[in-house]
Amino acid sequence: MHALLLTSCFIAALLLSLALKYWLSTRQMRHVAAHRDTVPAAFAATIPLAAHRKAADYTLAKGRFGLLSTAFGAAVLLGWTLLGGLDALNVAVRDVLQPRWGDMAYQLGLLAAFALIGGLLDAPFELWSTFRIEQRFGFNRMTWKLYLADTLKGILVGVIVGLPIAALILWIMGAAGSLWWLWAWGTWMGFNLLILVLYPTVIAPLFNKFEPLADRSLEARVQALMARCGFTAKGLFVMDGSRRSAHANAYFTGFGAAKRVVFFDTLLSKLSPGEVEAVLAHELGHFKHKHVLKRIVAMFGISLAGFALLGWMSSQAWFYQGLGVEPNVGAANDALALLLFMLVTPVFGFFVSPLLAGLSRRHEFEADAYACAQASGADLAAALLKLHEDNAATLTPDPVYVKFYYSHPPASERLAAMRHGVAVAA
Repeated sequence: MHALLLTSCFIAALLLSLALKYWLSTRQMRHVAAHRDTVPAAFAATIPLAAHRKAADYTLAKGRFGLLSTAFGAAVLLGWTLLGGLDALNVAVRDVLQPRWGDMAYQLGLLAAFALIGGLLDAPFELWSTFRIEQRFGFNRMTWKLYLADTLKGILVGVIVGLPIAALILWIMGAAGSLWWLWAWGTWMGFNLLILVLYPTVIAPLFNKFEPLADRSLEARVQALMARCGFTAKGLFVMDGSRRSAHANAYFTGFGAAKRVVFFDTLLSKLSPGEVEAVLAHELGHFKHKHVLKRIVAMFGISLAGFALLGWMSSQAWFYQGLGVEPNVGAANDALALLLFMLVTPVFGFFVSPLLAGLSRRHEFEADAYACAQASGADLAAALLKLHEDNAATLTPDPVYVKFYYSHPPASERLAAMRHGVAVAA
């Protein structure tokens, strides 16, 4: 009875989420296409019509591709669950590894096999996105050699970092009793914090080159901004983002005393020193308002609830059977439970994504206001327009699509908020 109820809820949630995604995506494409040939009045003096049309075409190309990848993802999810894919993979790996090497080898083998198959299924879509869509619009600078090197490095990092933490979590699940989920949650959170510290100096340099900022006048300007804001970092670095993409960005990385300021080389080539300062002031606004800390705390709370839910469901036979898998008899079910939970949670979590997106947009407005107070609002507005044009971000998104998906407010709303803030301050 419980298994049938879970199956029904899963199918209903999957179909509803799929219908909602298609409705939102088609709304977005229709809205962007309808405004393709007219630059909004607020941008008519700064954004050329050719750039506006390119942004519309880029949005439409990604939208059509997104419809296909969404359908494929739903089919793969059904294949893994109710159509028996994960059950068949589990039986095959278990029968080969568990009798000879034991539960831990079998469970790690199951996780690795699932990751390998999932990666192979996703690869054609990743390749098409990079080498066709991004290439068509002039953004891709990734070569096949670099792509293969990144893939091999990613696998290596997954083996060196992922397998040990997976083995530790699986061991806790089998050895820590009914409250294993609490110990596993603490371990997982500790691992995430460790990665935040190690990523800037250990993992990121495997994929990109980081050079100290060579522009001394810009360095002095940035240092003065950080001093005004009470922010310290271990260094200012330029990343060779142009090796892979023409898109531009800047970000903080690390945690605690290990924080670094990183500029994409593409960003420095497109923005003036004042605009770079304004973009960095925006990022500092996130730290000033403790947005990063709030997100980490939220991640702690959400993951705790997730582990607690998994701790209960993993001991219920209907959890497996309701999702198309027969639980093991005579072998551990921990890896199986982790995979099922990982597959199914996004289906139900999709319906709360508008709340998270709305909170993120609010944080962006707060960071913009802080940047306008600490640097030039005119420079921030100019940088925003340049980045929108260079990244081919549409200026005419569908309002409903924005409410559901956008983590950053549309350019029109951000610029209006900046103008209002300046007027109020004056």
